[in-house]
Formats: sequence, C-alpha cells, structure tokens
Amino acid sequence: MIKKEKINIKTKGNTDVIDITREVQSKVDKSGVQEGHVLVFVSGSTAGVTTVEYEPGLEKDLKEMFERVVPSDKDYYHNERWGDGNGHSHVRASLLGPSVIVPFSNGELLLGTWQQIVLMDFDNRARSREIVVQVVGE
Repeated sequence: MIKKEKINIKTKGNTDVIDITREVQSKVDKSGVQEGHVLVFVSGSTAGVTTVEYEPGLEKDLKEMFERVVPSDKDYYHNERWGDGNGHSHVRASLLGPSVIVPFSNGELLLGTWQQIVLMDFDNRARSREIVVQVVGE
C-alpha cells in the first residue's frame, strides 16, 4: 500500500532549520499503515531534508558549516545567469539532498532517541515549501 500526503511549511530562508518530525509522524498515523517506510521529499532546488539532533547548538553548527563550505558571499555562475543571488542555495541543497527515507514499525517512526527529521531551506528569502510524504507498507 502507498499513501501520499503533503506538508506545507513557511520558512525564513537563509539556512532555516525546521523540525518536521511531528508532521511526518502524523501522516504515518493518518495512513493507517503499521509496517513500512516513509519517504520525505521537499520539492524545489534550494532546500533539503535530513535527520539530526535538533537542538540550538547543532542548528548553529550546521549554519556555520554550510557558510564555511559554501559561502553565501562568493560569486556563483548561477547568479550570473539568473541574477537572483541564490547560487549558494542551490549548491548547499545539492550537498544535503532533497529527501530521506525513515522506516517505521507498529506505526511509529524508528528514529533514534535524539534524532529528528528536519527541513533546511537554503534560499536567500522566505519561502512556502511543499514536502511530499509517501508512506509505503502494510
């Protein structure tokens, strides 16, 4: 059985990190599926999804790491073509990736004690993001 749902989130951009674990668990609950996995996918090329220990220190660490690895103030070829100044956003999203798959059993996500599912929005402006949640199982 496959069930598809969507989560809509408003973000601040600029490497905004948002915990979406409850929303994903809610979609699994709603599906009625007890055993399987859930795909969490963000539509768009300037955001990504991963799992982390969602706490303020790590949120700062992630933001600093992305700024060191893919600086926002560097010249990017993408910016030359489109003039939107978000070349760094596309590169950061490419590194993180748009999706994560999490198994579940007895209807509960099998995340570690300190592990949450997060959306990271790298764009240089606030956005409305659509996250596809596909529940697969029985």
